[in-house]
Amino acid sequence: MNDLAYEEGPERFHLSAEQTEAGASGLGVNEDFPLDGPRSLYGMTKLAGELLVTEYADAYGIRCIIDRCGLLTGPWQMAKSDQGVMALWVAAHYFRRNLSYIGFDGSGRQVRDYLHIDDFCDLLLEQIGNFEAYRGRLFNVGGGLAFSLSLQETTRLCEEITGNRLAIAPVAETRPADVRIYLSDHRRLTAVNGWRPRRDARATLGDIFNWIRAEEEQVRDALG
Repeated sequence: MNDLAYEEGPERFHLSAEQTEAGASGLGVNEDFPLDGPRSLYGMTKLAGELLVTEYADAYGIRCIIDRCGLLTGPWQMAKSDQGVMALWVAAHYFRRNLSYIGFDGSGRQVRDYLHIDDFCDLLLEQIGNFEAYRGRLFNVGGGLAFSLSLQETTRLCEEITGNRLAIAPVAETRPADVRIYLSDHRRLTAVNGWRPRRDARATLGDIFNWIRAEEEQVRDALG
């Protein structure tokens, strides 16, 4: 992922339109992006799950659909430092907790696409209702370029939504599993029956904020 061609903007990194790697474009990575080589233990368990589903489906005639999800987020995600970055960012601003921009010179320009959990549930209902149209196929599921944020952009939205401003410390060192940009190219999925995300960044982060505000004590205790 980090070998993909990119450009630097003031608030985010951008994938270049022209890419030499199969399955990559300015819209992100699609289902043909290569999975060779080492990966994080976290990523390895996800891939192992896909292989298990495929083997069981073949061996026992089980109908299946594989959704390869990007960054899912929304209310009731008890985020920690190693996952759930959108919910973590809103919660840290709400409770005025420390945050850091880690890696890539501490600029906060790394980018993820996001998908509101309600958009994912809408997709699951669509797939269940039209199972044969999706059956036996693998799909990248995520917000794509149109529904993506850098950490800098997420910070700005969190400040607007919560009314709180934090001093975010830069940490220049990039860790081995850190990724500069991840965008899900969901065109294969959209081509089946027109599904696409509907809840934008402000709506998504706003839903997280409203949940935290309504369940403040419970969320504070859960986050530790």
